[in-house]
Order: sequence, then C-alpha cells, then structure tokens
Amino acid sequence: MAPDGPSEVPPDGPEDPPSGGSEHPVTDHRAAIAANRSLWDAWTPIHVAGSFYDLDGFRVGGVRLRPEELEIIGDVTGRSVLHLQCHFGIDTLSFARLGARVTGVDLSPAGISAARALATDLGVQEARFIESDLYALPETLDDVFDLVYTSRGVLGWLPDIRAWARVVARYVAPGGRFFISEAHPVFNAFENEGVEPGELRLVYPYWEHRDPLIFPVQGSYADESAEVVGQTEHSWDHGLGEIITALIDAGLRIDRLVEYPFLEWKADFLVEDPPGSRRWRLPPDTRGELPLMFSLLASKPA
Repeated sequence: MAPDGPSEVPPDGPEDPPSGGSEHPVTDHRAAIAANRSLWDAWTPIHVAGSFYDLDGFRVGGVRLRPEELEIIGDVTGRSVLHLQCHFGIDTLSFARLGARVTGVDLSPAGISAARALATDLGVQEARFIESDLYALPETLDDVFDLVYTSRGVLGWLPDIRAWARVVARYVAPGGRFFISEAHPVFNAFENEGVEPGELRLVYPYWEHRDPLIFPVQGSYADESAEVVGQTEHSWDHGLGEIITALIDAGLRIDRLVEYPFLEWKADFLVEDPPGSRRWRLPPDTRGELPLMFSLLASKPA
C-alpha cells in the first residue's frame, strides 16, 4: 500500500455489491480499520522525524503540492479547502500557504496531533484539523467547501468506494470542485515487492473486493529500516470505472481525467527516473506501457 492517510467504514459494512464481481455478504471491517489506525499511529512519529517528508525543510517555506496538481486545481486564494485523509497536514498547510482556508481530516489521533502542532509551529492558527474516520465525518462536520482534495495512497485504505464518493460529494459546495491524484488501479494489480525492475507479476484484484488484503508491516514506506513491531496493513482495491461511476452517482460531474506514466513512491518493478526525482517509471527497455497514476477533477453543478 502507498502513502498517505487511512480511512474507515461504518460498523455495518459497505452497502452495495462490487460492480466488477459477484455479490458478497456484508463484511464487518472494524477490526481491519482498527489495525490500520494503529499502524498510522505507529508510522506518524517516524514520518515526522524522518527525511522522507523533510519537515524541517517544509518549516522553512514552500509547498508540497505537485506542479501537475496545481495546474489542474488552479488558484485557491480565499477558497475553502477540505483535505480528506490528510496524515499530519503537510499538503493541507501547503494550501494554507497558497492563501486557502483549510480543514484537514484524518483517522489517526497521532496524525492529527502532529498536524495541529505543525500548524502552531508555522503560525497558521486558522487551520483546522479534525480527528474522524472518513465515513462518519458528516456526524461531526457540517460545512461545505470550494475544493475537496485527497491525494497519493488514500483509496486503498477504503473498503467501500461508493460510500466514500457520497462523503466527498456531501462536502463539495454547489459550484465547487473535487480533486484526487492517486496510484492507478492498474498499478495496484501487480506485485510491487520482491520483483525485478520490469517484472510485471499480476497477482492482486483490480475491482473492489469485500475482504481486505492483509500484509505484515516491516518499517514504513518512508523508512524501511524503522522499527515497527506487531503491525499489519489491511487494504482494498477499486477499479477506475468503479471510482468514476461512484462519483457520478453521488452527484458530481467528471471534468478531467489524466493518466501518468510515473509513480511517486518506490515499487520494485519500477526504476527511479531520473535518479533523485522521487518518480518511478517502467525501465526504458520495457515493451509496452502502463498507467501508474491518475488525477481526476470533478465538480458539483451550481
């Protein structure tokens, strides 16, 4: 599973059957989500202290939003922004530095505590951070926003993409927009550990599935040598068609979909190209091409 933040599911489980396969009994995901919350609580101090996120560099200035994200999103000066699955708030506070009024939401108590501390350190007193699982957020937050944002390694922590889309749409103001940048579902279907560059081993589901994939955790994506003991990762897949259809069914209009030939974190079947760029691609001699990330912009009619 990739970075950034976790999410949760209501105690009674997903409401709808997956569109890419047969209907399954409703699954109670509370234990899986509790394990993921524990994992993100364990990862947060590692990420705050380590070089991957370079928190000291962020304190000095600048933003961590990607150029291709900002090209699609545009000017956010004076806009209200809701960042779902915000981890410890670097991207949220990047929006604040661009002039937005920001709210970040994350399931992890450790992540939200670190985000609030970082906002205080930076003097961004108006930034708001809420500890909540994503699906239960409407019980806590009543606002609507000009932009709802989520990015990089978020959807795999979600059991139910339809319920996620309904929450997203709930928070987009009329005339407002939703933006996501994420690993492409095609990428998620391939084994990304213990394989050689260019070795494409198809092993995981493409479409949504009821039961999580469960992996023992060693270290963190941000620090493979970090001591993380007794943690497991529970993840789910979602096809691109399922994601888009869920957003449309929730009342949003798809305005733009872009697929990219790079990934923004390490996978063993990819190579960092160019070196030091933190962008991984298929080796140059690979026959054929694959999409590795996508960005999507949607809007709610005024």
